[in-house]
Amino acid sequence: MEHLHYRQAHQRPAPLANSSAIVGVVASGNLEVLVERALPDDQYEIDIRTSATGFAEVWEAVVTDFAERGALGGLRFSINDGGARPDTVSLRLAQALRAIAEGNP
Repeated sequence: MEHLHYRQAHQRPAPLANSSAIVGVVASGNLEVLVERALPDDQYEIDIRTSATGFAEVWEAVVTDFAERGALGGLRFSINDGGARPDTVSLRLAQALRAIAEGNP
């Protein structure tokens, strides 16, 4: 099990309708993402627990791309990964952001 953690400053606060949301399910080749309003508006955090070790560079690229595209300020993302591909990770992160912004639990 590998644990990766990213916490950075972010210029854009996230629009929120809920204080938290969860999407996905941990299963072979998939992941779940819990997103919570838990930080100051100028920071975001992504905490990853994955069964696939040795992919820190890939995770960093996916996280960096996601942060550049979205308003993440104030959010903490907790990811439990069961070996998802990078495109699935990006999809689940986008779904989590949309769920917390639009009020879909």
